[in-house]
Amino acid sequence: MCPKSRRRFLKTTTAASALAAFHNFPYHLYANDAKKFASDRVKLGPMGVEVSRLAQGTGTNGVGGSSNQTKKMGVTGMADLFRAGYDQGVTFFDSADQYGTHPHVKEALKSIPREKVTILSKTHASTAAEMKADLDRFRRELGTDYIDILLLHTMVDGNWPERKKGAMEVISEAREKGIVRTHGTSCHTLEALKTAAASDWVQVDLARINPAGVAMDADPATVLGVLKEMKAKGKGIIGMKILGAGKLRNKANECLQFALAQNVVDCFTIGAESRQEMLDLVKKIPAASVRG
Repeated sequence: MCPKSRRRFLKTTTAASALAAFHNFPYHLYANDAKKFASDRVKLGPMGVEVSRLAQGTGTNGVGGSSNQTKKMGVTGMADLFRAGYDQGVTFFDSADQYGTHPHVKEALKSIPREKVTILSKTHASTAAEMKADLDRFRRELGTDYIDILLLHTMVDGNWPERKKGAMEVISEAREKGIVRTHGTSCHTLEALKTAAASDWVQVDLARINPAGVAMDADPATVLGVLKEMKAKGKGIIGMKILGAGKLRNKANECLQFALAQNVVDCFTIGAESRQEMLDLVKKIPAASVRG
């Protein structure tokens, strides 16, 4: 089989597997006894940082200082989206330097009390000097003295603690000073995820999870096995790619029910790209959580 045909075959196989995950979806197997809501208050990880069950994501596809959200809504539009979510009890704001969304959070904080929301950001810093610079710049861009959750962004190597040692030490010091409340990783390979599970430094992990295995580190069962290890060690787990980076939007009910049924997933982030999409998610979550 030539490389071109192999790629086509893999794409077809992946698509077929994704569709199979939703064929006769077993809603009853994922139904909770009581409804869960986007606004539920969740204590995350060993530091007990409080978040809403749903986080407002800002980078469905984010790279180079911009994302779907920044391009579509701009600073004012996204700030309005944050405020609309806040009014619905969604008080967890998921930003990143890579998405360029710090100014959007800052704009929203002009009319939202800082102490009422939880702000997450992510850094690509590796050295101590890079991390010190990022901490100062991030807080200036966000318009806040502290960052609730700070993650090392997009870990892909199994040896990431060696490469990120300098940055990790600075983040730990910042936590002791109250500049950062809790810290961890955003993982994008199974190897990196396993390392995060084994690392005592990781208090919170941002992990890719959905029932179809779209844009994930491995198949759902394998990923959930690693997340169970994390949970057993007391780490907080934030789900991401719940809708497969937007590819599973037409299966939102199934994806939401799958995520809500996983006891190892404390909360999750979804990057709505409009006010209506965000409001729809808020409405769908309680219905999906008990669908039988």
